[in-house]
Amino acid sequence: MKKEKTPFHGIKLFTGIALCFILTSCNGQATNGDKQNVTKETIQSPDSKKQISSVVRMMYQDSKGIFWFGAEGGAFKLAGDSLIHIDSIRSESGGRVTIKDITEDKDGTIWIGHTDGISSIVGTLVTNYYESDGLISNDVWCIETDVNGNVWVGTIEGACIFDGQGFNNFDLPEGKIDTTVGVSSTKMIHSILEDGKGTMWLSTNAGLFSYTNKKLKNISDEVGVPTNFISKIVEDKKDGFWVSTSTGLFHLKENILTNVSEMHFEEIKGTGSIIVDHKGDVWFNCGRSIYRLSADKLAEYRIEEGNYGPLTFQIYEDQQKRLWFVGFGGAYRYENDRFINITQNGPW
Repeated sequence: MKKEKTPFHGIKLFTGIALCFILTSCNGQATNGDKQNVTKETIQSPDSKKQISSVVRMMYQDSKGIFWFGAEGGAFKLAGDSLIHIDSIRSESGGRVTIKDITEDKDGTIWIGHTDGISSIVGTLVTNYYESDGLISNDVWCIETDVNGNVWVGTIEGACIFDGQGFNNFDLPEGKIDTTVGVSSTKMIHSILEDGKGTMWLSTNAGLFSYTNKKLKNISDEVGVPTNFISKIVEDKKDGFWVSTSTGLFHLKENILTNVSEMHFEEIKGTGSIIVDHKGDVWFNCGRSIYRLSADKLAEYRIEEGNYGPLTFQIYEDQQKRLWFVGFGGAYRYENDRFINITQNGPW
């Protein structure tokens, strides 16, 4: 497959983004933003209070230490102390896209999943891929790369794998529509993970699946996950996994599933983003509520004094072991027991 590679043009900062955002369920999902044009300009005197974007859906720090931010206004790269908008990531019709996920392959290529396909970035060259190139659906929700250099793509219509030459659909059982959220389907893939042993994990609307040695397993059926709707799975340092679902947080180890939420909450609370930090503490959110589970102690955090603050889409730990919380309302970093709003002017 031969694709045209387009250099992206760096524009420092930006302004004038028109957004359409609809809050939905407790797991922090949102409907797609309208595909509107974005007015860009170079800001000579940046406003230190101006957000990176009104909605930052995703961030990523690559192997070179460079930060990438995915928003409803597109993708941004931090170059020095300046945010660069990557203007070449476009839909097939030339419109703006909403970034859903960012990852990096073994060769250092950045891969971005968005509302109108996927895009790769090598240096300053951007290559966009669409359904017309063999992608199973342009509505991409997650993207992951494996040790062999394959790119796994999760969409609203299922999963596929890009091997550098073409796309191959990855068959999964059909699930259910989640009626509690604004966007859902029976084939929805929410997240994909490659663990430390090379096993691929897929969080879907049909449950949790693992894939290794060309064998697919329905883990939900094996261990008895009580919901079809799996948001995310992350690996800890003790050969265990933490599973975020529409009915709460679970821990999985050696095929034993533990309902962690019922130990700490009196009612069902669906969970969204989740990470295990360098200390082994588990951070997760339920809508605007942010929690940290350290050993058996659960603590709740609020970004803003007096209320729960912005809705977090992603919790992320960078290479400096700093915690980030990005979502509706911008980006925040947790330092010295307080949340700092990270704007277009940093602090980085």
